[in-house]
Amino acid sequence: MNLQNDLLLRAARGESVERTPVWLMRQAGRILPEYRAVRAGLSGFKELVKTPERACEVTIQPVDLLGVDAAIIFSDILVVPEAMGLPYELIEKTGPIFPETIRSSADLERLHIANPEEDLGYVLDAIRMTKRELGGRVPLIGFAGAPWTIFCYMTEGKGSKEWSLARKHLWQDPAMARTLLDAITESTIRYLKAQVAAGADLIQVFDSWAGVLSKELYDQFALEGLRKICEAITEVPVTVFAKGGGHFLDSLATLPCQTIGLDWTVDPRRAREVVGKNMTLQGNLDPSVLYASKDEIRRQTRSMLDRFDGQPHIANLGHGVYPDTDPENVKVFIETVKDYQPK
Repeated sequence: MNLQNDLLLRAARGESVERTPVWLMRQAGRILPEYRAVRAGLSGFKELVKTPERACEVTIQPVDLLGVDAAIIFSDILVVPEAMGLPYELIEKTGPIFPETIRSSADLERLHIANPEEDLGYVLDAIRMTKRELGGRVPLIGFAGAPWTIFCYMTEGKGSKEWSLARKHLWQDPAMARTLLDAITESTIRYLKAQVAAGADLIQVFDSWAGVLSKELYDQFALEGLRKICEAITEVPVTVFAKGGGHFLDSLATLPCQTIGLDWTVDPRRAREVVGKNMTLQGNLDPSVLYASKDEIRRQTRSMLDRFDGQPHIANLGHGVYPDTDPENVKVFIETVKDYQPK
């Protein structure tokens, strides 16, 4: 199916575009009253993720209501550890909880490499359904968590600021850590290739907890899994977003992906110097800017766009949109990007 709007894909491939494409991380979610209405009729977040018809509906909402240039399938990065045999619960206002964790080599015996069609078929069904309902209007982004980020949850068992238990394993039992990271990597590759086969036009890998690692540890433990994923996904462009990873941009620049996502702490001009001219950059407005006045949002958005200097770029926030953000302010950001004229 030919896409009516392929700006995102052309920008990811470094091709010329009429304007900068724009979408938002977490665009399908709590900022939209329409999302909350769908969610209200279900038992919780996991039921929404596992009901393809509803996941399809909320995936498409931002395309209709906000005017973004891409949809991203509504799912969660934690479906992968669950598919590997480590189920999780999502507690309202607390976050994810894993009743069981991986703390030793013996614990690894409870896991298996995920079979996407059997273990994650509900995501693939949602992708197929969404592709059909989008009718080629915009591309559909598929995604997964990076191996290191998934490792954090599987070993720690819940959210953390420092992920000290996860990092502890890297020092005290590096063999177990590598075995688990390899299993996550293989499961993720199979899952993402199945997403592409189901219709995903671009893949994004979220390394949400990259920033807790030093460059040395990131290079030793996290980078290899990302490299294997990027090497395996050859059918569509791949974006790697390592939140807090500004201190190892040079390492990320060696990955065979098309786009590097930047959080809001990274200066785009410095990032361009590090990664060179052959990669697309994505980002990176501070999400808190969307709390400002509409005039200030326009000013900050244009300033952000200026710093990408007309090089290959996909506009986004530097992380997910905050849940109490006014949707009208989000629209101002999107419209400002669409109206932007480089100096």
